[in-house]
Amino acid sequence: MTAWADHGPLPGVVGRAVEHEQLTALLGGAAPVTLTGPAGVGKSLLARAVLEAHTATGPDTVVRIACWDGLNADELPGALLRAAGLPPHGTPDALAAHCRTHRAIILLDDCDPLLDACADLVRHLLRAAPELRIVATARRPLGLPAERLLPLAPLPVTLGEGIAGPAVELLAARSGPAAPELLVAVCRTLEGCPLAIGLAARQLDRMTLAQLAARLDGEGPLHYSGPSPTLRHTSLHAAHAAGYALCSPVDRQVWARLSILPGDFDPWLAECVGSSSDVPAAAVDGALERLCTASVLERVRAAEGTPGSTTALPPRYRLPYGARQFGRARLRAAGDEDGALRRFRQACAALAAEAQITWQGTGQQLAVRLVEDEQHHLDAALTRPPLDAEDALSSLEIAVSLWFQWAACGFRREGRAHLDRLLRLSQEDTALRARALWLAGYLAAQENAPTAAEPLLAQAWTASVMHADADGLARIAHAHAVLALYREDTTTAVACLEEAARHTSRDPWFGPGPAHGWALLAIAVAPLDATRARAAARRAWEVRHADSDFWLHSTILYAHAVIERAHGDPAAALRACRRALVAKKLIGDPLFVAGARTILAGLRRGVRCDLPMRGPGADATRWWRRTPSDLRRQPFFSRLRTTS
Repeated sequence: MTAWADHGPLPGVVGRAVEHEQLTALLGGAAPVTLTGPAGVGKSLLARAVLEAHTATGPDTVVRIACWDGLNADELPGALLRAAGLPPHGTPDALAAHCRTHRAIILLDDCDPLLDACADLVRHLLRAAPELRIVATARRPLGLPAERLLPLAPLPVTLGEGIAGPAVELLAARSGPAAPELLVAVCRTLEGCPLAIGLAARQLDRMTLAQLAARLDGEGPLHYSGPSPTLRHTSLHAAHAAGYALCSPVDRQVWARLSILPGDFDPWLAECVGSSSDVPAAAVDGALERLCTASVLERVRAAEGTPGSTTALPPRYRLPYGARQFGRARLRAAGDEDGALRRFRQACAALAAEAQITWQGTGQQLAVRLVEDEQHHLDAALTRPPLDAEDALSSLEIAVSLWFQWAACGFRREGRAHLDRLLRLSQEDTALRARALWLAGYLAAQENAPTAAEPLLAQAWTASVMHADADGLARIAHAHAVLALYREDTTTAVACLEEAARHTSRDPWFGPGPAHGWALLAIAVAPLDATRARAAARRAWEVRHADSDFWLHSTILYAHAVIERAHGDPAAALRACRRALVAKKLIGDPLFVAGARTILAGLRRGVRCDLPMRGPGADATRWWRRTPSDLRRQPFFSRLRTTS
């Protein structure tokens, strides 16, 4: 008495061997089993496949009802009785006795619209027949004490380097011979969702796989449709619309607003984006948990540590591709997109400011970790077109706050690209724009691009004078010193660095500061005057802002290496260079690391072969020289996340 007629032939189930075995094993017990997971993940398909295989080899039968087929709570018991071949006016006790006699397994498919009614019915049936086997599929658990949950996740796209995963296998089975990289690209964009992959594959009769991959960056398969036994599976849009209809008004608003977040997020960012006059911040936390229980949100990290402690980490959530695309469509339809985008950019500006303060204060590694955790959001806030002049200033503020990421951690080209674009959009003469002009000029100087750097620094000088910004003038002198070092103009470099180093910074949260001026001065004069160079390095350490300044520490150590190498102590130079390299690797900066490795290799050869050191002024190795490794440096925001 297996009722599959309404679903037709069973398609192949791909990539669910482990879950197939788990569900088969759970059928051996008496506790109810619920398959949970997001829309389109294949819950019903797997349940049907396991039950068909189970009944094909034994006397068991299956009684199934589809709860999303227009039933209401009062009609649920009668529908199940009819599926079992009993009079619809019978009692649940009679149904339990019938299932016990005929060794029937009950399948409550798609319980979501009748979740409470299904839970009540299961309780009643188990009281009458505790050994009864019941399987349910739903986006959230039934909430029964003895319930056994089997969560389904999207299919893996890859299983390792160069190994295609089940998602690629599913698409390849429907697309025929195709380039592996295209198959992986499509499946990765669709995040391994079986329904999305199936709907996308149906478009291949009217477009190539390459065209399909290109279209996924636009509307994608969200609105793709195809024949399906159920209306909600004819498109990914319909699948999410069915779940959206079951959410409360607050949860719908939060879902829609979270759709502007391209990466995973913590509750603080969710509150910034999701709260408004009609949704208080306190309500967002509850909405996150409910959306997570409903398989709309994915929890990518549970809370770690003791709340309130310095080591505590908040939970992080993620809105999958299909739910994000659907939510964005609802956000536009409600006319709330601009407001959410503005709140998002303001939140990112606060994140960048926090990272800047952390860099100069409690720990540079923590600052780098914060930026890495939020890189998807910071990238989106920097690159999405601003809504107006005020919004453009928020974007510029983010780029300026991340000065350390561009200047100290080696992502100079990317920082320059952001600043060049945003400076064109923010023409108003403000203190923020003055900082942005200096930073753009400083990055160009670090890249040894004087034709780009000098006009920017000239504009920054004018703006700093207009705003009476003495700190800005010192930073400009520091940038000019970098340009002079590239020209091998030690006299000008020393004069500029002395000017920068004499300045007492009133704003220690931005830019290299006086300590870095002294450190760079030590490097500049190291080949010429060991005593003066050591004094400058000592002064750099004395005026440091924080003990955790690895950027400064590594530069001072490098200065010591250059001093000892130039003045005849290769063993001491080797020790200092090794320590500089270790300190620098903690925060990155491939330009400095490459230079340190170059001098380190020379020092090792000198120590090993007992070669004489060259005299003062003869050292041609410069840490600021560009190397091929720096040219190949990938943009920070384009890197794949290792934590995802």
